[in-house]
Amino acid sequence: MTDRRGAGNPVWMAYEYIAMILGLGSLAVLCLLWLPCALLFHAVLPGRLSQPFGRWMISAAFRFYLQILTVFCACRFDLSEIDRLRDEGPLIVAANHPSLLDVVMIISRLPNAVCIMKASLMDNILFGAAARLARYIRNDAALDMIIGSRHELDQGAHLVIFPEGSRTLDFPIGPCTSSVGLISNRSKVAVQTLLIEFSMPYLGKAWPLFRRPELPLTCRVRLGRRFPPPTNLKSFTAELQTYFRGELGHDQPLAPAPAA
Repeated sequence: MTDRRGAGNPVWMAYEYIAMILGLGSLAVLCLLWLPCALLFHAVLPGRLSQPFGRWMISAAFRFYLQILTVFCACRFDLSEIDRLRDEGPLIVAANHPSLLDVVMIISRLPNAVCIMKASLMDNILFGAAARLARYIRNDAALDMIIGSRHELDQGAHLVIFPEGSRTLDFPIGPCTSSVGLISNRSKVAVQTLLIEFSMPYLGKAWPLFRRPELPLTCRVRLGRRFPPPTNLKSFTAELQTYFRGELGHDQPLAPAPAA
């Protein structure tokens, strides 16, 4: 279990608030620093240059951000298994979605990852410019999403998608949509599952943004089963959800992860 020897100590609780402010603030600063650069590069660079550059920069920035959380915010990340996918491709990378940190952890290890993002995030002033530079895919038009995903997979990318479509409410995983199976079926690309485990549901769907974390926070991502492209979407979606629930367990909202 996670070491909570500092729990209830006023000094430790003050540190948790400071760590929360530092963690959220440093991410906002990184996004604001990259915003004008992303706008400029998107305007002047051709797509064949701006796309890989934009993805590499997001991956590098997320690696740096996780280092900030590790050094200053008592967070521990065990992400080494994702590295085994780095030189593989194309792949559909499907993960459960307990926290806002999920995409940060995955992309920090996959420099050629492309995300399917909510349209509201693509239009967000903090994240939109960087996402457009990296040619991330909007989720507000199903046909365009499928065509865009197939195109990126044809180019050898890692397509990151969360089968639930949003952060988990019904732990260990909520109802899965058919999007993963549909994209896999149309692109003929396998689905590689990732199993994300946190020591607590920090920044989950039910965790307010400015609620302090209970530190130390430990996070682990494991490689799961790889599914071949499906032929029956309904059966595949049910099988995928059953697999996630079986691997992540039913008793605890989030399984504790070991320190890195």
